[in-house]
Amino acid sequence: MAYKGHNINPQKFNKSQIKIIIAIMPLILFMGLPIVFIINHAFKPMEELFAYPPKFFVSKPTLDNFDKLFKASRMAGIPMSRYVFNSILVITVVVVASLVLSTMAGFALSKLRFKGKNLFININQAALMFVAVAVMIPRYLTINFLGITNTYLAHILPWLATPVALFLIKQFIDQVPDSLIEAAYIDGAGDFKVYRKIIIPLIKPAIATAAILIFQQVWVDLSTSNYYVNDEGLKTLAFYMNTLANANTNVAGQGMAAAASLIMFIPNLIMFILLQNSIMNTMAHSGLK
Repeated sequence: MAYKGHNINPQKFNKSQIKIIIAIMPLILFMGLPIVFIINHAFKPMEELFAYPPKFFVSKPTLDNFDKLFKASRMAGIPMSRYVFNSILVITVVVVASLVLSTMAGFALSKLRFKGKNLFININQAALMFVAVAVMIPRYLTINFLGITNTYLAHILPWLATPVALFLIKQFIDQVPDSLIEAAYIDGAGDFKVYRKIIIPLIKPAIATAAILIFQQVWVDLSTSNYYVNDEGLKTLAFYMNTLANANTNVAGQGMAAAASLIMFIPNLIMFILLQNSIMNTMAHSGLK
């Protein structure tokens, strides 16, 4: 498609894109500065960590911070591999289960008719306003009442219901034409078949975006290991890294904290890079009807 001799959204590079690149390049550089700083900070030697004025870029990169971090972990009673296993197990179960629940609930709230539908939608929207600190005490009372403290369920159960993921998926399902679903019902498909064969393939970008949001929340979560789990063998990598860095509050501990921050940041960056196209598609279609 062309307009006044210019291609609209060309598939390959076009000279008309130069002005757009020039306009957004400062914003890209500004948004990328925190990432660059985290990476550089983790490889700074001790004299650069405490240099004044502070240095943004590392001059003499070193692996000493990581070496000290791993040496401190080997001196601990429980190996780091145990915390890594706990985090992977919890994140895998939470992401899969939460996506299943969110997509099913999103389909029901968007396309099915039942009594109390609007009430459930309003409850989910109200839940978006509450931060984690506001529900900490009710969450603790619930976990304690269910008797799942010091278990993996204490890590998993609180994260299964993710209001922001449900809201995002429900809004995406709203864009699926009702005529397409009605045609499937006429052909004899049931609710589950419509959900599995029509809804899921059409909302993959929203599912990928929700997966990243859930992953980020669970990956850096400290509250569960702090308040609901006393057994060190059941705590997560985020808690361990935070404890290891805080336990060494001396000068050497600052380098370990920088290395730990980079280790915790890398999985989030990798997830975003792998699923960035799906995220952009979700944002682009979120306002369409």
